Amino acid sequence: MAVLSVVSGVGLLVDDRVLAGAAIWLKPFKFAVSFVAYDLTLAWMLTLLTRGRRTGWWAGTVVALSGAVEMAIITGQVIRGKRSHFNHATPFDESLFNAMAVTVVVLWTGTLVIAILLLRARIPDRAAAWAIRSGVSLALVGAGFGFLMTRPTPRQRAAGNLDTAEVIGAHSVGVPDGGPSMPLTGWSTTGGDLRIPHFVGMHALQMLPLFLLALVALAPRSARLRDARVRLRLVLVASGAYGAVVALVTWQALRGQPLIRPDGATLTAAAAVLAATAAGTYASLRPATAQQSRSPAVEKELVS
Repeated sequence: MAVLSVVSGVGLLVDDRVLAGAAIWLKPFKFAVSFVAYDLTLAWMLTLLTRGRRTGWWAGTVVALSGAVEMAIITGQVIRGKRSHFNHATPFDESLFNAMAVTVVVLWTGTLVIAILLLRARIPDRAAAWAIRSGVSLALVGAGFGFLMTRPTPRQRAAGNLDTAEVIGAHSVGVPDGGPSMPLTGWSTTGGDLRIPHFVGMHALQMLPLFLLALVALAPRSARLRDARVRLRLVLVASGAYGAVVALVTWQALRGQPLIRPDGATLTAAAAVLAATAAGTYASLRPATAQQSRSPAVEKELVS
């Protein structure tokens, strides 16, 4: 994936072809960079397994191989000057897209196996355990949004020619793919875009563990963050907030609304998420009372 990132980057510089409103090498570039982060994070998480390490190795291998096959198809279609996703123009193109659909299911299943193993793993630090498990669970949800994109759009259904249509499915909601879009991401600026919850959800895999690493890095400068219970509470708040954001951008996309043009309902929901996160953060950081500050030994004695 690192090599493909470089190859695709060069393609962006030297190949001026445009497909579906975007530079033709942009898709393999974005996918390759995303896979680099995704695979490295899963590889690190596999080192934390205390049980089922061999099963985890096989699941990781399945994820790597299925991702490689998917990228080979995407890159091959770019070389041919054809769409990789939603392409039913010819039997060959359709078979390639169907093969990609299989690789996505296999990749998702491999990640699910790793997630189950992580749920069973004995990770000593509770904050780390929650950051990892919440991250991989939200990543599975985010990856699952990819299946929504393969459904025929209302416009395609209304055309009534699904048996002969060259394109079935879309990233955008309420507008055709290939319209005005945001720089680099390519997300629609005139309608909803299911790639947004797909992206945000999948990268919880990195963001929540990185959040915990930031707390640990700041701990020497903050007495509150040196408390493992505070870090745990903050990770739980961050996990809930991240999940709420995934739900919010999904709701926004399904209503055909651009990310950068939220309506009143979206802004109200975002404000509620922000307020709940701020309240949770405040509660997590507030000084411990005498009841809360008992040592584990005292608590154990009281329970006994």
